Amino acid sequence: MSTEVLIVEEVLVESASPEEGVISVWTLNRPDKLNALNSDSHIAIKEQCVKAESDDNVRCIVIRGAPPLEPKEGRRAKPPAFAAGADISEFSGKNSDDVRPFFEENAWEAVWNVSKPTIAMVDGFALGGGTELALSCDIRISSERSTFGQPEINLGLIPGGGGTQRLCRLIGYGRTMEIVLSGGMVSSSEALQMGIVNRIVSHEELESKTMELAMEIASKSPYVTKVAKRVVRGALDLPFSEGILMERSEFVALFDTEDKEIGVSAFLDRSDPKWVGR
Repeated sequence: MSTEVLIVEEVLVESASPEEGVISVWTLNRPDKLNALNSDSHIAIKEQCVKAESDDNVRCIVIRGAPPLEPKEGRRAKPPAFAAGADISEFSGKNSDDVRPFFEENAWEAVWNVSKPTIAMVDGFALGGGTELALSCDIRISSERSTFGQPEINLGLIPGGGGTQRLCRLIGYGRTMEIVLSGGMVSSSEALQMGIVNRIVSHEELESKTMELAMEIASKSPYVTKVAKRVVRGALDLPFSEGILMERSEFVALFDTEDKEIGVSAFLDRSDPKWVGR
């Protein structure tokens, strides 16, 4: 329905193994508000995270923003947006006790904690909570006309959805301080140079290129992709020596799985692996 704040579609993975694998595409659907995240958006995203986590058919998740609506006659068209921040109207008159429960159980952490691979498909504005939602994904693909930023300081606030922490780990202390303290915007080309996004494509090719990558990821063993994500994520939290031990332990354990034997045999036979997911 067009009134839903989050539209969920499933795209069948071609030649998936195990069969019936899908890419779950989530579209933030508040185009009249540049897809700004409100409380309903957070609830819908959290619910979908729970569903995707429990659904073995979901191999990869793509998050995007709804395109702008056709403008009324004589009105200027709105710009494209992934998510132009939080819905600031929900902040007015609130104190810390009012907002703490919301931010302790938020959509950014729900997306971050999903074990399935996640891709942010960013076209247009990704500001504040929108940048933080993209940062909560594993991979970010951007159109050339996208803009990123953490403008919360202009409201007398700081990023509250993980922006200070994830940006710092992604692009370093100095660049994060510049973005957070200035409240300025970062172009897609600057975001690529800094490492905020993985790649830039034209807005006309954004969907096809993003789905092409999602299909490639979704074609791998669903069990092994979870292991790979867990181990790479460990590098953010563990000291180097402990991370190496974690990697080694997970690598060795995979030798007891069916998918390891399937993958090795397919490589030697020069055939396509038919994963079983264990």
